[in-house]
Amino acid sequence: MLITVELRANNLNKLRSSRHDVLILGGGINGAVAAAALSARGVKVALIDRGDFAGATSSNSSNLAWGGIKYLESHDYLLVNKLCKSRNRLMKAFPSTVHEIRFLATVRRGFRYPAFFVYLGSLLYWLMGRFRTKPPKWLSSVEIKQRERVINTTESVGGVEYSDCYLHDNDARFVFNFVRDALNYGCIAVNYVESVGSSHEHGQWRTLVEDKLSSERFEISSKVLINACGPWADEHNQLTGQVTEHRHQFSKGIHLIVKSITDSDRVLSFFASDGRMFFVIPMGPRSCIGTTDTLVSEPAVVITEQDRQFVLDNVNAILDLPEALTCADIIAERCGVRPLAIQGPVDSDDWFKLSRKHVIETDHELCHLSIFGGKLTDCLSVGDEVVDLVKQLNVAVPYPEKRWYGEPDVSIREEFMHRARLLGLDEMTPLSSSEQLSQRLWRRYGRNAIPMLESIRQDPREAELLIENAEYLRCEIKHAAEREMVVRLEDFLRRRSKIAQVVSKVDILKAPGLGDASQLLFGNQAAAKIQEYRDSL
Repeated sequence: MLITVELRANNLNKLRSSRHDVLILGGGINGAVAAAALSARGVKVALIDRGDFAGATSSNSSNLAWGGIKYLESHDYLLVNKLCKSRNRLMKAFPSTVHEIRFLATVRRGFRYPAFFVYLGSLLYWLMGRFRTKPPKWLSSVEIKQRERVINTTESVGGVEYSDCYLHDNDARFVFNFVRDALNYGCIAVNYVESVGSSHEHGQWRTLVEDKLSSERFEISSKVLINACGPWADEHNQLTGQVTEHRHQFSKGIHLIVKSITDSDRVLSFFASDGRMFFVIPMGPRSCIGTTDTLVSEPAVVITEQDRQFVLDNVNAILDLPEALTCADIIAERCGVRPLAIQGPVDSDDWFKLSRKHVIETDHELCHLSIFGGKLTDCLSVGDEVVDLVKQLNVAVPYPEKRWYGEPDVSIREEFMHRARLLGLDEMTPLSSSEQLSQRLWRRYGRNAIPMLESIRQDPREAELLIENAEYLRCEIKHAAEREMVVRLEDFLRRRSKIAQVVSKVDILKAPGLGDASQLLFGNQAAAKIQEYRDSL
């Protein structure tokens, strides 16, 4: 555990003493890819977040990497085309993580478009996706019922089965892996460090920051300042006096996680009572249902009883369940805002038509970038654009052709799989697991999973599961302690892993192995960290 403390402490010291070309504020998906792209190409980068990495919007998505089929309705064909290209790029770069998945969209009687028109839209979507996925199919109500008996087809007039992509693990894990890559390339990244404000003097940005754990304040100097604060980008621009053309509109979205509703690997897609898309998404032994789309004025949001009831009412109306879902069935919840980039006033009746496109504004005189909007699907484009813009600000980029993203070379994967076979790793897979250990470890850690094989070889207990119903091994928890800057128990349970999304907090706290897991992460602070987690409930 002390290694975790040392990793963060060492990076804090480097924040104070090192010279930085670029300081990035915000460790969500935009900040994470900016850090990974710049540091891999030789730029001296620092990254801070006032909470944990991927702590807000980037850990509360639908876990989908999709091309934005819903934007066809608003005729934003250029955006759909761009997002489809970005989705295909993710599929190619992260084949173990970004998987094609079938969506079954049911159209109910009285919908605003004829059902066959929806099918034609799915064909256009497939065309714009360059045929990289399986083709869509038109389904009658009878065929829908044959495929998914859980769907209530009483009011159905047909439907469409089409493909898009999803993240096999959780969104926060995907985001953190970019932060970890940036650290590998020399980026100085620290969580729980907040920018109090920045000023530009003598060609340098001076950012006053506060360590949220110790309350210590100090300055960080950088040539370029990147505001990747996500929903809080406008707030920080006010601190620095930045005047921008764009700002954010906030849409709150929630998901409820319950026991698996269907044993298929399809996403069940519907149109909710307010006419917007609504999903039942597979999450291993669980189903994730939602989402809402509620206009809010502030980025800090919580789930209300009205939010829960909206999701429950809709899922109960569209599915033939043995018993209606109630609040007692909820295992976990996800709640966050979508920061929507806007220019000028927005009609209160049309705000929900806004897209998740990203915009990067550049102040060339003060060497400042502001990133607005965006979504996980388009993250690689954000990283590339940031590098190009930083170059325009006369920052040297020593290795402009270095590829900064994607899984390791296939030869490294085959070497890992060969060692795993020799070890008999997959024979150790618990019967409750949905996939083999070798596949899971590779997907989560890539080349960093290779040392885990040696630790299991030396001590088979390293392949033990410590928390019931959570597919994380002892060696994975040790890895998190050593390399993933886990400060609070929730950092590991909710973001480095998805344990808190598939196991209720009550069951986590009752798990016999929680003490061992906390001991591995925090050493002699284990009990205090568990109490801190309990107090946060």
